Amino acid sequence: MNIYRRCAAMLIAAMAVVSVYADNHDKRARELAGQMTLDEKISLLSGETSFSIRAIPRLGIPRVLLADGPQGVRNHAPHSTLYPCGILTAASWDRDVARRIGESIGDDARARGVGIMLGPGVNIYRSPLCGRNYEYMGEDPYLASETAVAYINGMQSRGVMSTVKHFAANNQEWSRHHASSEVDERTLHEIYFPAFRKAVKAGVGAVMNSYNPLNGVHATENAWLNNEILKGEWGFDGILMSDWTSVYSTVGAANAGLDLEMPKAVWFTPDKLKAAIESGRVSQAVVDDKVVRLLRTYSRFGLLDREQRDSTIALDCAVSAQTALDAARGGIVLLKNDGNVLPLKGRTVVVGPHADKVTTGGGSGFVSPFHAVTLGDAMKKMNRKNVVLSDSILFNDIVGKCVWTDSTCKTRGFIGEYFANQNFEGKPMMVRNDSVVKFDWDYKSPCAGIPDDHFSARWKGWVEPSDRQRQMKLTIGGDDGYRVFVNGRKVAGDWGNHSYSMREIQLPVEAGETLDLVIEYFDNISSAKIDFSLSVLDEELLEKEVRRADNVVVCTGFDSDTEGEGFDR
Repeated sequence: MNIYRRCAAMLIAAMAVVSVYADNHDKRARELAGQMTLDEKISLLSGETSFSIRAIPRLGIPRVLLADGPQGVRNHAPHSTLYPCGILTAASWDRDVARRIGESIGDDARARGVGIMLGPGVNIYRSPLCGRNYEYMGEDPYLASETAVAYINGMQSRGVMSTVKHFAANNQEWSRHHASSEVDERTLHEIYFPAFRKAVKAGVGAVMNSYNPLNGVHATENAWLNNEILKGEWGFDGILMSDWTSVYSTVGAANAGLDLEMPKAVWFTPDKLKAAIESGRVSQAVVDDKVVRLLRTYSRFGLLDREQRDSTIALDCAVSAQTALDAARGGIVLLKNDGNVLPLKGRTVVVGPHADKVTTGGGSGFVSPFHAVTLGDAMKKMNRKNVVLSDSILFNDIVGKCVWTDSTCKTRGFIGEYFANQNFEGKPMMVRNDSVVKFDWDYKSPCAGIPDDHFSARWKGWVEPSDRQRQMKLTIGGDDGYRVFVNGRKVAGDWGNHSYSMREIQLPVEAGETLDLVIEYFDNISSAKIDFSLSVLDEELLEKEVRRADNVVVCTGFDSDTEGEGFDR
């Protein structure tokens, strides 16, 4: 009994220390907030730039840098260590691996002066097509929770704030600003909330709202979600930030618990917030609570007391590289080793679209690594007899050889028609011969008379027949909408407003068959890009090398063009 009393006394003492520690940060935050003008308070409630929060020098409040994750530090340096994606980390079933990733990303962040990392992502898979599934940790709430908590604890042990996202029920990228996730309360609590709840209980510094409405109300304006559940029932006392451009009102978001609008003030501007305060629609106490939350969390992570950049940590850190390698190995799953085929013996042919590529998902989870080794290079290093047959070797582009403007075969390439609207309305402003359909207009017009945004284009081409059956690969990608028709039938496309995405199909073509190609494209706003290629498989080379091989390793999967933020597969 005495042992139990001693244990209870120790626990009570520890809780008292934690309470005093928390009270000190809260007291400091309230004292700082009490010295601030209303303009200074409002200035903290939105981003200064896409990845920074303003400083208030007279009060010693520093500029705080944020960076995308969760696979590495995407911003504030051209390269960083690239770690395994969330699903592979979860597939390790190893808390230590997840914690080490968090620690190493924390070190990488400190080396760049980043105080807030935007990860981990813990949305539960509802659809296998979701463009950001690679960032997340699967469809099991327990596995996702345990992996995320270990990751968060590791990162925050380095003095870098972790941000768990996207709260909540963000299950698709298509129409993510508008498509409402309709979820009953029991399902939310049993499936979609556990990873967030455990992250909060573990002390995560920040939570990021999602783009989507939840049961008809946008997450950034959802008082039940943010005030009742997150801050009330779970007791979250950190920073609730928006996803980038996911705020849709001033009064609704302010009163529903959002603390920080990112990437810049659109709704949390001085004019709009002051007007809301003066009219009584938003109280001064609501604004003060947001400021205190920010400053209290800054204090807790040491952002008010030390330089965030740690120059003793190398940007290209050897420990980080080793962590990434160990984590990648830890997440690989071997289902069977029938006949002891592994380790591979003899001569191996490595084929597939990723045989010679290092791949990662697209969007905010994309990281450009310092250095990486492709599977093909690694296999050749293991055995110089091994052969790598990447798609660039196996498939020969025929656009410049076998595609003509029409069946007379007088002019190679395509007839391009360019319209000054998105819908191919009226006569084209320009008609010309384009040898290829591969354009990156960035933010500019394709030609005189066509606007920088809201234009469309159509290309027509004719593929000459072959005397034998062929296996073709058709690849098309664009920002925004694109689609391709073969002999009047749509075979591929992503017809909508989105960042760059890509589609690829295998196209069997019979001997003597001709192909009429029609490629259509429209640009909505911002950058404009379209790529099209048509290539033929070198079947003789493939058959020759496979016949000589003892093993064949096929490298398939997705990359930043086929899986990423802003579009679904």
